[in-house]
Amino acid sequence: MEYTIEPKSKFSLGIDELIQYRELFYFFTWRDIKVKYKQAALGILWAILQPLAMVIIFTLIFSKALKVETGEVPYPIYALSGLIIWNIFSAGLTSSANSMVNNANIIKKIYFPRLVIPISSILSVMIDFSITLVFYIGMLIYYQDVVIFSNLIWCLPLSILLMLITTFGLGTFVASLNVKYRDFQYLLPFFIQFMMFLNPILYNSNAIENPLIRTIMKYNPIANAINLNRAVFIHSPVDFQGLIVSFFIGIGILMLGIYTFRKTEDYFADIA
Repeated sequence: MEYTIEPKSKFSLGIDELIQYRELFYFFTWRDIKVKYKQAALGILWAILQPLAMVIIFTLIFSKALKVETGEVPYPIYALSGLIIWNIFSAGLTSSANSMVNNANIIKKIYFPRLVIPISSILSVMIDFSITLVFYIGMLIYYQDVVIFSNLIWCLPLSILLMLITTFGLGTFVASLNVKYRDFQYLLPFFIQFMMFLNPILYNSNAIENPLIRTIMKYNPIANAINLNRAVFIHSPVDFQGLIVSFFIGIGILMLGIYTFRKTEDYFADIA
């Protein structure tokens, strides 16, 4: 006799089932970390060295050469505040989008909640983030004259939450489509590169004069997550209207991602 295991709803995360298979989160997350830094002499220190190198390069280009205006905030800490949040999106989206294809052999052999795979891939990114976060806090202490530490308590967690919601939603959406249409693995790097310059990671969003682009950025979850993290700096107010709308947009992306994933997961084992 055969049984078909289906989620109760196409929009359901299946929390009960995910809790039942919670040990798999540890297994997949730890495996991804080990594979990523296998035979790397510096190991997980690359989580700090990579953003540090980018900050140095972008400081030389955008601050010294192009004279990008960041007000009273020194450019290195300004750039890092954007990069640390952006890296959650770029690394998380890349990892989760390719996660189903990379785990095709496991998917074909045994049953477990398929959502475990993209969630674990993002959890491995968050371990890298936690290492970078220590360096970021150290930079904030170094540049403490321009930092409002009371804002850090709520701005940083909300910023991370908004970016995680958006990343997981888009990641599950692309992961499900990538199983059937492998074109996405080639389009994704271009999309991420495009988004990097479209969002205020390396520049101040107030410098944009085009009204259409300003409106898009006002409600863009990625831009709002970055700007919210920068609310720890003096003279960096929070756009609460744009922030609230961007949370709803992020939740909409999440629901779309889960719906698409649930709708297509029945044939993952057949074509992965």
